[in-house]
Amino acid sequence: MGILYMSLYLIALGTGGLKSSVSGFGTDQFDEKDPKEKTKMTYFFSRFFFFISMGTLLAVTVLVYIQDEVGRSWAYGICCISMVLAILVFLSGTKRYRYKKSVGSPVVHILQVIAAAIKKRKLKYPANVGYLYEDLPEGSRIHHTDQYCFLDKAAIVEEGDFDGPHGESMSPNPWELCSVTKIEEVKMMIRLLPVWATTILFWTTYAQMITFSVEQATTMHRSIGSFRIPAGSLTVFFVGAILISLAVYDRVIMPLMKKWKGKQGFSDLQKIGIGLTLSLIGMVAAAIAEARRLAVAKHHGATDTLPITVFTLIPQFFLVGAGEAFIYTGQLDFFLTRSPKGMKTMSTGLFLTTLSLGFFFSSALVTIVKGATAGGGDGQGWLADDINLGRLDLFYWLLVVLCAVNLVAYLITAAWIKPQTPKDNVETMMISLPAEEKC
Repeated sequence: MGILYMSLYLIALGTGGLKSSVSGFGTDQFDEKDPKEKTKMTYFFSRFFFFISMGTLLAVTVLVYIQDEVGRSWAYGICCISMVLAILVFLSGTKRYRYKKSVGSPVVHILQVIAAAIKKRKLKYPANVGYLYEDLPEGSRIHHTDQYCFLDKAAIVEEGDFDGPHGESMSPNPWELCSVTKIEEVKMMIRLLPVWATTILFWTTYAQMITFSVEQATTMHRSIGSFRIPAGSLTVFFVGAILISLAVYDRVIMPLMKKWKGKQGFSDLQKIGIGLTLSLIGMVAAAIAEARRLAVAKHHGATDTLPITVFTLIPQFFLVGAGEAFIYTGQLDFFLTRSPKGMKTMSTGLFLTTLSLGFFFSSALVTIVKGATAGGGDGQGWLADDINLGRLDLFYWLLVVLCAVNLVAYLITAAWIKPQTPKDNVETMMISLPAEEKC
């Protein structure tokens, strides 16, 4: 058991490091200033997730078959060999990769801006933002924006900011004075949070697709001729929907949009909106399908297999699966392209927390609903131990309402999150030493 737990924790540790870094490192291989490479990066997000989904498909089909028919050791061995080959392929490109130097810890960066803003909170804003501190050349700066202006106080130059302990001139303490660009990078991270918050609920609906939907399938007719579909294998339709959606988007939608509108497909915010909408419709389909299944169960009474085909559940799998294809690539694109260059790994980690928080919220919601709806001495409620005695359809309708409210909140957020156009008539002043006259 010790070896088993150690293996599971090592996999979790490796997955956390891999998932938070690989997408950011992938986008670093493209030059955003080069139009051709920027176009290729747009395709990268879809194809990146396509291959992830291919791996999932192989896992729930080929590996599950080998695991059941040949042996678990063979399945684990194949995974091990695959990872060794992946490491060799990754290392083979070492000399070809583009590397971007780290500019320090993004967490320290954010804390420095907050600490400086708090320390100088009582100072008055200058008459012109041009008097705010900036230490980067013009081509590397991020223009000042009016949002979250309380952070701008971290860039107000105060007497003594450039004085050393013995009266000599020196660089300012980053915990006391920050540049406009540094502050704007923190603002960029803050702007990600509203979209981050409104995408958590999608992964809650995703959690229901891989739990309650499988439980529904165990009570339904799953035979095709002499072959009986395993209930757990229904996730194949889910993964299939993802692959089909990505292929259609990559090969049909993107070329058509480029031809008709001159755009490289939908924007990141549009993809997320499409994903949330599809998940909403998917939960409606799930609620209707469960109502039909319960009606059959009520009519036929207790039986191991109800006379209703498992393919009734396919629409919800396809809709939520297609929604994941759009929302995952949209989130990945949004969090990577709208974050500062030195904070891409942190923003990817922020994106991945929406998955974990979605599952946590799913567990909490199930607990709350069970407690709120269980009545009488039998303890039955919407989510009864025997699914035929519960009202899973009402639980799905509750998710529909939550998804609808969340979608409205997202649309408001998406309209607000659009980047502001910097004012052309305002230039930030570069204050550097020893050119004190610039102050």
